Amino acid sequence: MPHCVITGGAGFIGSNLADSCLSKSNDVTILDDFSRPGSEPNLAWLESRHKSRLKVVRADIRDGDGALMEAAASADILFHLAGQVAVTTSVMDPRHDFQVNALGTFNVLEAARQALSKPVVVYSSTNKVYGKMADLGVVERNGRYAYETNSCGIAEDRPLDPYSPYGCSKCAGDQYVLDYARIYGMKTIVFRQSCIYGPRQFGMEDQGWLAWFAIRALQRKAVTIYGDGKQVRDVLYVEDLIAAYAAAVERIEITAGRAYNIGGGPGNTLSLNELVEMLNLSFKGKLACSFEDWRPGDQPVFVSNLDKAKADFGWSPRIGVEEGLSRLIGWIKDNEALFGSIQPADCTSGRGGR
Repeated sequence: MPHCVITGGAGFIGSNLADSCLSKSNDVTILDDFSRPGSEPNLAWLESRHKSRLKVVRADIRDGDGALMEAAASADILFHLAGQVAVTTSVMDPRHDFQVNALGTFNVLEAARQALSKPVVVYSSTNKVYGKMADLGVVERNGRYAYETNSCGIAEDRPLDPYSPYGCSKCAGDQYVLDYARIYGMKTIVFRQSCIYGPRQFGMEDQGWLAWFAIRALQRKAVTIYGDGKQVRDVLYVEDLIAAYAAAVERIEITAGRAYNIGGGPGNTLSLNELVEMLNLSFKGKLACSFEDWRPGDQPVFVSNLDKAKADFGWSPRIGVEEGLSRLIGWIKDNEALFGSIQPADCTSGRGGR
């Protein structure tokens, strides 16, 4: 069975991915610096289920030395999920953002390049590499924003135009991952991800908005909406993302050196205001909302075009918004005690991963 190495393996996506790999009898090494709130509970959950085949390396991807090189040396698949994950944090501290996302990704690639096992490298990028896309007409329809003429979503041939230090640092990593396939013949895949959500997500005000709003609704605490709440994203349940990873790796002869936009697609979109309405019904209360100005780099609407992923590795989302949100809310209700120490001030995200 393949040995899977996951940077950011104690984060939201990383812990779900590790659980999936371990459940298939794969050996898994997670490398994480455990700086993000929620990473320690996620590790405890993984160890309670899979301790015998789980190896844990506490390290920082900014340090491209022994720990990272050793972890990658025997990897068959290296999932690079660790990163600084928030636009607002990148604006406040762009040097830190660059060191984690750009330099950290370079370090991971070098570790994989020098590994005798020649692993497949899967990189978790972001839709923020496309920037604001100001040339696309945006209109308001039925109380939500939409593209004026584009009904299929943003495809991979869209020019990259990152806006914010976060967009730039992730774009740098994105392009390095693709170029290492061209220059060194490595088997690398880039996933430009939209809004991913699901269990094990300790959402923060500046990242992980579905979970953040749901946690605040559970706690009967207010949220701040930046903008007018009409902004729209395509949202993807984490189980579907992990299925996309697996399908793309299985078709590596096609997917190597390629980038894919991965999200819920046109069939799974949600505005902030619509989420608030759904939470009000689920928690039988009214979530208190205040409104502030738009933040740097905010997009009024982003929807992924999924045609390339479907054509290349036969993937499309299976879990709809209502079902996925119901599962997330159920997990949050069942784990209320985990969220007592997480406050808005904890929003600075570290190298722990997504």
